[in-house]
Amino acid sequence: MVLLEVVALAVLASATTALGNATARGSKIACTQFSPSNIPNVALTAATYFPAHARVDITNVFSSINTTDLPAFCRVELKITTNATAGSFANTEVWLPDDWNGRSLTVGNGGLGGGVTVADLGGVAVPQGFAGISTNTGHNSTSGDGSWAGPHNDNAIVDWGWRAVHLSVVAGKEVAKQYYRQAPKRSYYAGCSTGGRQGLKEIQMFPDSFDGIVVGSPANWMSHLQPWSVHMSLNVLPANSSRFIPQSTWDNVIGPEVMRQCDDLDGLSDGIINDPRACSFRPEALTCTTGQNTSTCLTEDQIGALHRIYADYYEADQTYIFGGYQPGGEKAFATGLVGDPPFPLPQDWFRFFLLNDTQWTQDEYNATVITLGEQLNPGQSDAITPNLTAFAGAPHNGKVLHYVGWADQLISPGNSVHYYETVHAFARANTSLAVDDFYRLFPVPGMNHWCVAIPSPTFGGQAANAFGGVQQPPPLSLDAEHNILAAMMHWVEDGVAPSTIIGVKYKNDVPADGVAFTRPICKARMTHAKK
Repeated sequence: MVLLEVVALAVLASATTALGNATARGSKIACTQFSPSNIPNVALTAATYFPAHARVDITNVFSSINTTDLPAFCRVELKITTNATAGSFANTEVWLPDDWNGRSLTVGNGGLGGGVTVADLGGVAVPQGFAGISTNTGHNSTSGDGSWAGPHNDNAIVDWGWRAVHLSVVAGKEVAKQYYRQAPKRSYYAGCSTGGRQGLKEIQMFPDSFDGIVVGSPANWMSHLQPWSVHMSLNVLPANSSRFIPQSTWDNVIGPEVMRQCDDLDGLSDGIINDPRACSFRPEALTCTTGQNTSTCLTEDQIGALHRIYADYYEADQTYIFGGYQPGGEKAFATGLVGDPPFPLPQDWFRFFLLNDTQWTQDEYNATVITLGEQLNPGQSDAITPNLTAFAGAPHNGKVLHYVGWADQLISPGNSVHYYETVHAFARANTSLAVDDFYRLFPVPGMNHWCVAIPSPTFGGQAANAFGGVQQPPPLSLDAEHNILAAMMHWVEDGVAPSTIIGVKYKNDVPADGVAFTRPICKARMTHAKK
Protein backbone atom coordinates (compact mmCIF):
# COMPACT_ATOMS: atom_id res chain seq x y z
CA MET A 1 0.00 0.00 0.00
CA VAL A 2 2.83 2.31 0.91
CA LEU A 3 4.49 1.51 -2.43
CA LEU A 4 1.33 2.42 -4.34
CA GLU A 5 1.10 5.74 -2.50
CA VAL A 6 4.72 6.51 -3.34
CA VAL A 7 4.10 5.70 -7.00
CA ALA A 8 0.95 7.82 -7.05
CA LEU A 9 2.76 10.76 -5.50
CA ALA A 10 5.57 10.40 -8.02
CA VAL A 11 3.09 10.41 -10.90
CA LEU A 12 1.33 13.45 -9.48
CA ALA A 13 4.64 15.26 -9.01
CA SER A 14 5.66 14.40 -12.56
CA ALA A 15 2.35 15.70 -13.92
CA THR A 16 2.61 18.90 -11.88
CA THR A 17 6.15 19.49 -13.13
CA ALA A 18 5.05 18.88 -16.72
CA LEU A 19 2.18 21.35 -16.35
CA GLY A 20 4.53 23.87 -14.80
CA ASN A 21 7.00 23.47 -17.64
CA ALA A 22 4.19 23.76 -20.14
CA THR A 23 3.03 26.97 -18.49
CA ALA A 24 6.53 28.38 -18.56
CA ARG A 25 6.79 27.63 -22.28
CA GLY A 26 3.18 28.32 -23.18
CA SER A 27 0.89 25.62 -24.55
CA LYS A 28 -2.71 24.78 -25.23
CA ILE A 29 -3.03 23.03 -21.88
CA ALA A 30 -1.45 25.91 -20.01
CA CYS A 31 -3.73 28.37 -21.79
CA THR A 32 -7.06 26.61 -21.47
CA GLN A 33 -6.42 25.71 -17.83
CA PHE A 34 -5.09 29.14 -16.90
CA SER A 35 -7.01 31.05 -14.26
CA PRO A 36 -5.40 34.18 -12.79
CA SER A 37 -5.80 34.47 -9.04
CA ASN A 38 -5.82 37.20 -6.42
CA ILE A 39 -5.89 40.14 -8.83
CA PRO A 40 -8.28 42.66 -7.26
CA ASN A 41 -11.34 43.56 -9.35
CA VAL A 42 -10.25 41.33 -12.24
CA ALA A 43 -12.28 38.40 -13.58
CA LEU A 44 -11.32 35.99 -16.35
CA THR A 45 -13.94 35.77 -19.09
CA ALA A 46 -12.11 33.52 -21.58
CA ALA A 47 -8.78 31.94 -22.42
CA THR A 48 -8.32 30.73 -26.01
CA TYR A 49 -5.28 29.08 -27.51
CA PHE A 50 -4.21 29.78 -31.09
CA PRO A 51 -1.57 27.42 -32.53
CA ALA A 52 1.01 28.86 -34.88
CA HIS A 53 -0.50 29.90 -38.23
CA ALA A 54 -4.05 29.34 -37.01
CA ARG A 55 -6.72 31.61 -38.41
CA VAL A 56 -7.02 34.61 -36.06
CA ASP A 57 -10.21 36.40 -37.08
CA ILE A 58 -11.32 38.85 -34.40
CA THR A 59 -13.43 41.95 -34.89
CA ASN A 60 -14.85 44.53 -32.54
CA VAL A 61 -16.40 47.90 -33.28
CA PHE A 62 -13.00 49.60 -33.03
CA SER A 63 -10.36 47.17 -34.35
CA SER A 64 -10.03 43.94 -36.29
CA ILE A 65 -7.51 41.34 -37.37
CA ASN A 66 -7.78 38.44 -39.83
CA THR A 67 -4.53 36.57 -40.41
CA THR A 68 -2.79 33.22 -40.36
CA ASP A 69 0.69 34.66 -39.88
CA LEU A 70 0.94 34.71 -36.09
CA PRO A 71 3.02 32.47 -33.85
CA ALA A 72 1.29 30.40 -31.17
CA PHE A 73 -0.27 32.42 -28.36
CA CYS A 74 -2.89 32.41 -25.62
CA ARG A 75 -5.62 35.04 -25.78
CA VAL A 76 -6.73 35.93 -22.25
CA GLU A 77 -9.87 38.06 -21.93
CA LEU A 78 -10.55 39.95 -18.70
CA LYS A 79 -13.29 42.03 -17.15
CA ILE A 80 -11.79 44.72 -14.92
CA THR A 81 -14.00 46.63 -12.51
CA THR A 82 -13.00 50.28 -12.78
CA ASN A 83 -15.45 51.73 -10.26
CA ALA A 84 -17.25 49.29 -7.98
CA THR A 85 -19.69 51.93 -6.75
CA ALA A 86 -20.75 52.83 -10.28
CA GLY A 87 -20.56 49.23 -11.51
CA SER A 88 -18.32 50.25 -14.40
CA PHE A 89 -15.84 47.93 -16.03
CA ALA A 90 -13.39 47.66 -18.90
CA ASN A 91 -12.76 44.75 -21.24
CA THR A 92 -9.07 44.00 -21.46
CA GLU A 93 -7.09 41.38 -23.34
CA VAL A 94 -3.63 39.96 -22.72
CA TRP A 95 -2.08 38.01 -25.59
CA LEU A 96 0.63 35.65 -24.37
CA PRO A 97 2.94 34.17 -27.01
CA ASP A 98 4.50 30.75 -26.47
CA ASP A 99 7.85 32.20 -27.52
CA TRP A 100 7.86 35.02 -24.96
CA ASN A 101 10.64 37.59 -24.99
CA GLY A 102 10.23 38.29 -21.28
CA ARG A 103 8.65 41.73 -21.78
CA SER A 104 5.18 43.29 -21.81
CA LEU A 105 3.88 45.76 -24.38
CA THR A 106 0.73 47.78 -23.82
CA VAL A 107 -0.83 49.23 -26.98
CA GLY A 108 -3.12 52.25 -27.09
CA ASN A 109 -6.38 53.21 -28.76
CA GLY A 110 -7.46 56.01 -31.09
CA GLY A 111 -9.83 58.95 -31.13
CA LEU A 112 -12.81 58.55 -28.82
CA GLY A 113 -12.98 54.87 -29.68
CA GLY A 114 -13.52 51.94 -27.39
CA GLY A 115 -12.39 48.46 -28.29
CA VAL A 116 -9.40 46.26 -27.63
CA THR A 117 -6.82 47.10 -30.29
CA VAL A 118 -6.51 43.56 -31.62
CA ALA A 119 -4.82 44.83 -34.79
CA ASP A 120 -1.77 45.92 -32.78
CA LEU A 121 -1.81 42.97 -30.38
CA GLY A 122 -1.51 40.75 -33.44
CA GLY A 123 0.41 43.12 -35.68
CA VAL A 124 3.04 44.38 -33.26
CA ALA A 125 3.08 42.65 -29.87
CA VAL A 126 2.78 38.90 -30.46
CA PRO A 127 5.01 38.65 -33.58
CA GLN A 128 7.85 40.25 -31.63
CA GLY A 129 7.36 38.06 -28.59
CA PHE A 130 5.75 40.56 -26.22
CA ALA A 131 2.98 39.79 -23.78
CA GLY A 132 0.53 42.26 -25.32
CA ILE A 133 -1.99 44.27 -23.30
CA SER A 134 -4.92 46.33 -24.60
CA THR A 135 -8.24 47.63 -23.27
CA ASN A 136 -11.50 48.94 -24.68
CA THR A 137 -11.13 51.89 -22.24
CA GLY A 138 -14.44 50.99 -20.62
CA HIS A 139 -16.78 51.34 -23.59
CA ASN A 140 -17.33 50.18 -27.16
CA SER A 141 -17.40 52.64 -30.02
CA THR A 142 -15.70 53.72 -33.22
CA SER A 143 -12.93 56.28 -33.03
CA GLY A 144 -15.16 59.17 -34.11
CA ASP A 145 -18.18 58.41 -31.92
CA GLY A 146 -18.30 60.15 -28.54
CA SER A 147 -22.02 59.71 -27.83
CA TRP A 148 -21.22 57.10 -25.16
CA ALA A 149 -19.77 59.88 -23.00
CA GLY A 150 -22.90 61.81 -22.28
CA PRO A 151 -24.63 63.73 -21.39
CA HIS A 152 -23.04 63.54 -17.91
CA ASN A 153 -21.45 60.08 -18.18
CA ASP A 154 -18.44 61.34 -16.25
CA ASN A 155 -17.44 57.93 -14.91
CA ALA A 156 -17.06 56.56 -18.44
CA ILE A 157 -15.03 59.61 -19.44
CA VAL A 158 -12.61 59.01 -16.56
CA ASP A 159 -12.20 55.40 -17.68
CA TRP A 160 -11.37 56.65 -21.17
CA GLY A 161 -9.19 59.47 -19.86
CA TRP A 162 -6.75 57.29 -17.91
CA ARG A 163 -8.25 54.76 -15.48
CA ALA A 164 -8.98 51.81 -17.77
CA VAL A 165 -5.49 51.90 -19.26
CA HIS A 166 -3.79 52.07 -15.89
CA LEU A 167 -5.80 49.25 -14.34
CA SER A 168 -5.21 47.17 -17.47
CA VAL A 169 -1.45 47.71 -17.29
CA VAL A 170 -1.40 46.57 -13.66
CA ALA A 171 -3.63 43.56 -14.33
CA GLY A 172 -1.93 42.64 -17.61
CA LYS A 173 1.54 42.51 -16.12
CA GLU A 174 0.25 40.36 -13.23
CA VAL A 175 -1.46 37.99 -15.69
CA ALA A 176 1.82 37.62 -17.57
CA LYS A 177 3.65 36.98 -14.32
CA GLN A 178 1.24 34.24 -13.30
CA TYR A 179 1.10 32.65 -16.75
CA TYR A 180 4.84 32.51 -17.33
CA ARG A 181 5.67 32.14 -13.63
CA GLN A 182 7.99 35.08 -13.78
CA ALA A 183 7.38 38.81 -13.96
CA PRO A 184 8.14 40.70 -17.17
CA LYS A 185 11.69 41.99 -16.97
CA ARG A 186 10.73 45.16 -18.86
CA SER A 187 7.49 46.94 -19.64
CA TYR A 188 6.93 49.00 -22.78
CA TYR A 189 4.15 51.00 -24.42
CA ALA A 190 3.27 51.93 -28.01
CA GLY A 191 0.43 54.15 -29.17
CA CYS A 192 -0.46 56.96 -31.56
CA SER A 193 -2.92 59.86 -31.44
CA THR A 194 -5.17 59.08 -28.46
CA GLY A 195 -2.80 56.18 -27.94
CA GLY A 196 0.04 58.67 -27.71
CA ARG A 197 -1.92 60.66 -25.15
CA GLN A 198 -2.57 57.50 -23.13
CA GLY A 199 1.13 56.68 -22.96
CA LEU A 200 2.11 60.17 -21.83
CA LYS A 201 -0.72 60.25 -19.30
CA GLU A 202 0.40 56.97 -17.76
CA ILE A 203 4.01 58.02 -17.22
CA GLN A 204 2.89 61.39 -15.85
CA MET A 205 0.55 59.80 -13.29
CA PHE A 206 2.23 56.44 -12.73
CA PRO A 207 5.93 56.80 -13.63
CA ASP A 208 6.81 53.21 -12.73
CA SER A 209 4.36 51.62 -15.19
CA PHE A 210 6.72 51.55 -18.18
CA ASP A 211 10.45 51.47 -18.80
CA GLY A 212 9.97 53.10 -22.18
CA ILE A 213 7.14 54.47 -24.30
CA VAL A 214 6.88 54.99 -28.06
CA VAL A 215 4.25 57.63 -28.84
CA GLY A 216 3.12 59.06 -32.15
CA SER A 217 1.41 62.42 -32.74
CA PRO A 218 -0.22 62.42 -29.29
CA ALA A 219 -3.63 63.97 -28.73
CA ASN A 220 -2.38 64.96 -25.30
CA TRP A 221 -3.87 68.46 -25.05
CA MET A 222 -7.55 67.71 -25.57
CA SER A 223 -8.72 70.98 -24.00
CA HIS A 224 -6.83 72.84 -26.75
CA LEU A 225 -6.84 70.31 -29.59
CA GLN A 226 -10.62 70.24 -29.96
CA PRO A 227 -11.12 74.03 -29.97
CA TRP A 228 -8.27 74.32 -32.50
CA SER A 229 -9.93 71.67 -34.66
CA VAL A 230 -13.14 73.70 -34.79
CA HIS A 231 -11.18 76.89 -35.38
CA MET A 232 -9.49 75.26 -38.38
CA SER A 233 -12.82 74.15 -39.80
CA LEU A 234 -14.38 77.58 -39.39
CA ASN A 235 -11.48 79.11 -41.35
CA VAL A 236 -13.04 77.67 -44.52
CA LEU A 237 -16.66 76.77 -43.82
CA PRO A 238 -19.41 77.07 -44.85
CA ALA A 239 -18.70 75.31 -48.10
CA ASN A 240 -20.63 77.90 -50.11
CA SER A 241 -18.50 80.76 -48.79
CA SER A 242 -15.84 82.59 -50.76
CA ARG A 243 -13.12 81.29 -48.41
CA PHE A 244 -13.84 77.57 -48.86
CA ILE A 245 -11.08 75.55 -50.52
CA PRO A 246 -12.18 72.36 -52.31
CA GLN A 247 -10.11 69.20 -52.48
CA SER A 248 -9.26 69.81 -56.14
CA THR A 249 -7.71 73.17 -55.27
CA TRP A 250 -5.56 71.63 -52.55
CA ASP A 251 -4.48 68.88 -54.95
CA ASN A 252 -3.97 70.79 -58.17
CA VAL A 253 -3.25 74.37 -57.17
CA ILE A 254 -1.95 74.82 -53.61
CA GLY A 255 0.01 71.58 -53.21
CA PRO A 256 2.04 71.97 -56.42
CA GLU A 257 2.81 75.62 -55.60
CA VAL A 258 4.02 74.70 -52.10
CA MET A 259 6.37 72.16 -53.66
CA ARG A 260 7.53 74.66 -56.29
CA GLN A 261 8.45 77.15 -53.60
CA CYS A 262 9.89 74.79 -50.96
CA ASP A 263 10.58 71.23 -52.17
CA ASP A 264 14.22 71.77 -53.05
CA LEU A 265 15.13 73.73 -49.89
CA ASP A 266 16.68 70.52 -48.57
CA GLY A 267 18.65 70.00 -51.78
CA LEU A 268 16.39 67.26 -53.10
CA SER A 269 13.29 67.67 -55.29
CA ASP A 270 11.30 64.61 -54.24
CA GLY A 271 7.83 65.83 -53.28
CA ILE A 272 8.78 65.87 -49.59
CA ILE A 273 9.66 68.93 -47.52
CA ASN A 274 12.27 67.81 -45.04
CA ASP A 275 11.61 70.54 -42.47
CA PRO A 276 8.57 72.67 -43.31
CA ARG A 277 9.55 75.27 -40.72
CA ALA A 278 12.06 76.47 -43.30
CA CYS A 279 9.28 77.01 -45.86
CA SER A 280 7.87 80.52 -46.01
CA PHE A 281 5.00 79.68 -48.33
CA ARG A 282 3.52 82.68 -50.16
CA PRO A 283 -0.01 81.84 -51.33
CA GLU A 284 -0.22 85.31 -52.92
CA ALA A 285 1.65 83.79 -55.85
CA LEU A 286 -1.62 82.01 -56.68
CA THR A 287 -3.86 85.11 -56.63
CA CYS A 288 -6.44 85.09 -59.42
CA THR A 289 -5.89 87.60 -62.17
CA THR A 290 -8.64 89.27 -64.14
CA GLY A 291 -10.54 86.72 -66.19
CA GLN A 292 -8.59 83.72 -64.83
CA ASN A 293 -10.46 80.48 -64.27
CA THR A 294 -10.96 80.45 -60.47
CA SER A 295 -10.37 76.69 -60.33
CA THR A 296 -6.72 77.39 -61.18
CA CYS A 297 -6.04 80.17 -58.67
CA LEU A 298 -7.00 81.59 -55.27
CA THR A 299 -9.32 84.39 -54.26
CA GLU A 300 -8.25 86.91 -51.65
CA ASP A 301 -10.57 85.27 -49.12
CA GLN A 302 -8.99 81.87 -49.77
CA ILE A 303 -5.54 83.37 -49.33
CA GLY A 304 -6.64 84.85 -46.01
CA ALA A 305 -7.93 81.45 -44.93
CA LEU A 306 -4.64 79.83 -45.88
CA HIS A 307 -2.65 82.25 -43.75
CA ARG A 308 -4.82 81.34 -40.76
CA ILE A 309 -4.59 77.60 -41.51
CA TYR A 310 -0.79 77.61 -41.58
CA ALA A 311 -0.49 79.91 -38.55
CA ASP A 312 -0.33 79.03 -34.87
CA TYR A 313 -3.66 79.70 -33.17
CA TYR A 314 -3.60 82.43 -30.52
CA GLU A 315 -6.67 83.85 -28.87
CA ALA A 316 -7.29 87.58 -28.55
CA ASP A 317 -5.39 87.85 -25.26
CA GLN A 318 -2.39 86.25 -27.03
CA THR A 319 -2.86 82.93 -25.25
CA TYR A 320 -1.24 80.16 -27.27
CA ILE A 321 -3.83 77.52 -28.16
CA PHE A 322 -2.26 75.21 -30.75
CA GLY A 323 0.05 74.97 -33.74
CA GLY A 324 -1.08 75.23 -37.35
CA TYR A 325 -0.75 73.02 -40.39
CA GLN A 326 2.71 72.77 -41.91
CA PRO A 327 3.40 73.10 -45.64
CA GLY A 328 3.76 69.77 -47.40
CA GLY A 329 0.61 67.88 -46.42
CA GLU A 330 -1.88 69.67 -48.67
CA LYS A 331 -3.33 66.56 -50.33
CA ALA A 332 -4.60 65.33 -46.94
CA PHE A 333 -5.80 68.61 -45.47
CA ALA A 334 -9.30 68.51 -46.96
CA THR A 335 -9.78 65.02 -45.52
CA GLY A 336 -8.61 66.35 -42.17
CA LEU A 337 -9.95 69.48 -40.52
CA VAL A 338 -10.55 71.91 -43.41
CA GLY A 339 -12.97 69.92 -45.51
CA ASP A 340 -16.72 69.55 -45.80
CA PRO A 341 -18.42 68.03 -43.86
CA PRO A 342 -16.42 68.90 -40.73
CA PHE A 343 -14.38 66.21 -39.02
CA PRO A 344 -16.91 64.71 -36.56
CA LEU A 345 -14.78 64.06 -33.47
CA PRO A 346 -14.52 67.68 -32.19
CA GLN A 347 -18.28 68.17 -32.27
CA ASP A 348 -18.84 65.02 -30.22
CA TRP A 349 -16.19 66.13 -27.73
CA PHE A 350 -18.00 69.42 -27.16
CA ARG A 351 -21.46 67.84 -27.09
CA PHE A 352 -20.82 64.88 -24.81
CA PHE A 353 -17.58 65.54 -22.93
CA LEU A 354 -17.58 69.26 -22.18
CA LEU A 355 -20.91 71.03 -22.67
CA ASN A 356 -23.45 68.19 -22.21
CA ASP A 357 -25.47 69.76 -25.00
CA THR A 358 -26.38 67.21 -27.65
CA GLN A 359 -27.59 69.92 -30.05
CA TRP A 360 -24.40 71.99 -30.03
CA THR A 361 -22.83 72.72 -33.41
CA GLN A 362 -19.48 74.24 -34.24
CA ASP A 363 -21.17 77.41 -35.49
CA GLU A 364 -21.73 78.21 -31.79
CA TYR A 365 -18.01 78.06 -31.04
CA ASN A 366 -16.39 80.90 -29.11
CA ALA A 367 -13.23 81.22 -27.05
CA THR A 368 -14.98 80.81 -23.69
CA VAL A 369 -15.12 77.05 -24.26
CA ILE A 370 -11.32 76.92 -24.20
CA THR A 371 -11.23 78.20 -20.63
CA LEU A 372 -14.07 75.86 -19.67
CA GLY A 373 -12.22 72.90 -21.17
CA GLU A 374 -9.08 73.77 -19.24
CA GLN A 375 -11.06 74.05 -16.00
CA LEU A 376 -13.10 70.86 -16.37
CA ASN A 377 -10.45 68.77 -18.18
CA PRO A 378 -12.98 65.99 -18.90
CA GLY A 379 -11.75 62.63 -17.67
CA GLN A 380 -8.45 64.26 -16.65
CA SER A 381 -7.52 63.54 -20.24
CA ASP A 382 -5.00 66.33 -20.75
CA ALA A 383 -1.49 64.88 -20.58
CA ILE A 384 0.61 68.04 -20.69
CA THR A 385 2.61 67.84 -17.45
CA PRO A 386 6.18 68.82 -18.36
CA ASN A 387 7.67 67.32 -15.21
CA LEU A 388 8.80 63.81 -16.14
CA THR A 389 11.42 63.65 -13.39
CA ALA A 390 9.91 60.68 -11.55
CA PHE A 391 9.79 58.71 -14.81
CA ALA A 392 13.10 59.78 -16.33
CA GLY A 393 15.24 60.29 -13.27
CA ALA A 394 17.11 57.72 -11.20
CA PRO A 395 16.44 55.06 -10.24
CA HIS A 396 13.71 54.48 -12.85
CA ASN A 397 15.48 56.04 -15.86
CA GLY A 398 12.49 55.78 -18.20
CA LYS A 399 12.71 56.75 -21.88
CA VAL A 400 10.40 58.43 -24.41
CA LEU A 401 10.59 58.06 -28.19
CA HIS A 402 8.12 60.42 -29.84
CA TYR A 403 7.38 60.66 -33.56
CA VAL A 404 5.06 62.91 -35.55
CA GLY A 405 4.37 63.50 -39.22
CA TRP A 406 5.22 66.96 -40.46
CA ALA A 407 2.20 66.59 -42.79
CA ASP A 408 -0.25 65.59 -40.05
CA GLN A 409 -3.76 66.71 -41.00
CA LEU A 410 -5.55 65.93 -37.70
CA ILE A 411 -3.16 67.06 -34.96
CA SER A 412 -0.73 69.86 -35.71
CA PRO A 413 2.88 68.66 -35.54
CA GLY A 414 3.42 71.90 -33.66
CA ASN A 415 1.71 70.27 -30.69
CA SER A 416 4.41 67.62 -30.50
CA VAL A 417 7.17 70.22 -30.76
CA HIS A 418 5.44 72.34 -28.10
CA TYR A 419 5.16 69.51 -25.57
CA TYR A 420 8.72 68.38 -26.19
CA GLU A 421 9.96 71.92 -25.61
CA THR A 422 7.99 72.29 -22.36
CA VAL A 423 9.59 69.09 -21.06
CA HIS A 424 13.02 70.35 -22.13
CA ALA A 425 12.47 73.72 -20.45
CA PHE A 426 11.27 72.14 -17.20
CA ALA A 427 14.16 69.69 -17.06
CA ARG A 428 16.66 72.46 -17.72
CA ALA A 429 15.19 74.85 -15.15
CA ASN A 430 14.46 72.38 -12.37
CA THR A 431 16.63 69.27 -12.69
CA SER A 432 20.07 68.06 -13.64
CA LEU A 433 18.56 65.91 -16.41
CA ALA A 434 19.43 66.55 -20.05
CA VAL A 435 16.34 66.05 -22.21
CA ASP A 436 18.32 64.17 -24.85
CA ASP A 437 19.14 61.50 -22.28
CA PHE A 438 15.50 60.50 -21.80
CA TYR A 439 13.29 62.06 -24.50
CA ARG A 440 13.88 62.15 -28.25
CA LEU A 441 11.53 63.56 -30.88
CA PHE A 442 11.52 62.26 -34.46
CA PRO A 443 9.54 64.40 -36.94
CA VAL A 444 8.81 62.44 -40.12
CA PRO A 445 8.96 64.49 -43.33
CA GLY A 446 5.87 64.11 -45.48
CA MET A 447 3.98 61.79 -43.12
CA ASN A 448 0.31 62.34 -42.39
CA HIS A 449 -1.58 61.28 -39.26
CA TRP A 450 -0.55 57.62 -39.47
CA CYS A 451 -2.54 56.33 -36.48
CA VAL A 452 -5.48 54.16 -35.51
CA ALA A 453 -7.77 57.19 -35.16
CA ILE A 454 -7.55 57.96 -38.85
CA PRO A 455 -10.73 57.41 -40.90
CA SER A 456 -8.89 55.51 -43.63
CA PRO A 457 -5.97 53.11 -43.35
CA THR A 458 -4.46 54.42 -46.58
CA PHE A 459 -3.32 57.80 -45.25
CA GLY A 460 0.43 57.84 -44.92
CA GLY A 461 1.57 60.65 -47.15
CA GLN A 462 4.54 60.49 -49.45
CA ALA A 463 6.85 59.67 -46.55
CA ALA A 464 8.93 56.71 -45.51
CA ASN A 465 6.05 55.98 -43.16
CA ALA A 466 6.75 52.43 -41.94
CA PHE A 467 9.26 52.14 -39.11
CA GLY A 468 7.63 49.89 -36.52
CA GLY A 469 4.96 52.21 -35.14
CA VAL A 470 1.45 51.00 -34.41
CA GLN A 471 -1.03 50.90 -37.29
CA GLN A 472 1.77 51.01 -39.87
CA PRO A 473 2.88 48.46 -42.43
CA PRO A 474 5.70 46.35 -40.98
CA PRO A 475 9.18 47.88 -40.89
CA LEU A 476 11.80 46.71 -43.34
CA SER A 477 13.50 44.85 -40.49
CA LEU A 478 12.80 44.25 -36.81
CA ASP A 479 16.27 45.43 -35.81
CA ALA A 480 16.92 48.65 -33.91
CA GLU A 481 17.98 50.44 -37.09
CA HIS A 482 14.57 50.06 -38.74
CA ASN A 483 12.11 49.34 -35.91
CA ILE A 484 11.39 52.12 -33.43
CA LEU A 485 10.23 49.64 -30.81
CA ALA A 486 13.52 47.73 -31.06
CA ALA A 487 15.34 51.07 -30.90
CA MET A 488 13.52 51.79 -27.66
CA MET A 489 14.55 48.44 -26.17
CA HIS A 490 18.15 49.03 -27.29
CA TRP A 491 18.10 52.38 -25.49
CA VAL A 492 16.51 51.11 -22.28
CA GLU A 493 18.38 47.83 -22.02
CA ASP A 494 21.72 48.59 -23.64
CA GLY A 495 22.03 52.32 -23.12
CA VAL A 496 22.27 53.05 -26.86
CA ALA A 497 20.03 55.96 -27.81
CA PRO A 498 18.82 56.27 -31.42
CA SER A 499 19.65 59.30 -33.54
CA THR A 500 18.11 57.97 -36.77
CA ILE A 501 15.62 55.29 -37.71
CA ILE A 502 15.33 54.01 -41.26
CA GLY A 503 11.76 54.25 -42.53
CA VAL A 504 10.44 52.54 -45.62
CA LYS A 505 7.83 53.64 -48.13
CA TYR A 506 6.13 50.68 -49.77
CA LYS A 507 4.51 51.08 -53.16
CA ASN A 508 0.84 51.92 -52.48
CA ASP A 509 1.70 51.41 -48.78
CA VAL A 510 1.43 47.66 -49.41
CA PRO A 511 4.54 45.59 -48.57
CA ALA A 512 3.68 42.95 -51.17
CA ASP A 513 3.91 45.62 -53.87
CA GLY A 514 7.59 46.21 -53.10
CA VAL A 515 9.75 48.97 -51.69
CA ALA A 516 9.45 52.42 -53.21
CA PHE A 517 12.32 53.92 -51.17
CA THR A 518 13.89 54.07 -47.74
CA ARG A 519 14.86 57.18 -45.87
CA PRO A 520 16.46 58.02 -42.52
CA ILE A 521 14.15 59.64 -39.97
CA CYS A 522 16.30 61.91 -37.87
CA LYS A 523 16.05 63.09 -34.31
CA ALA A 524 14.72 66.64 -34.16
CA ARG A 525 17.49 69.17 -34.51
CA MET A 526 17.04 71.51 -31.58
CA THR A 527 19.83 73.81 -30.43
CA HIS A 528 19.86 72.40 -26.93
CA ALA A 529 23.01 72.58 -24.87
CA LYS A 530 23.42 70.36 -21.84
CA LYS A 531 23.58 72.07 -18.49
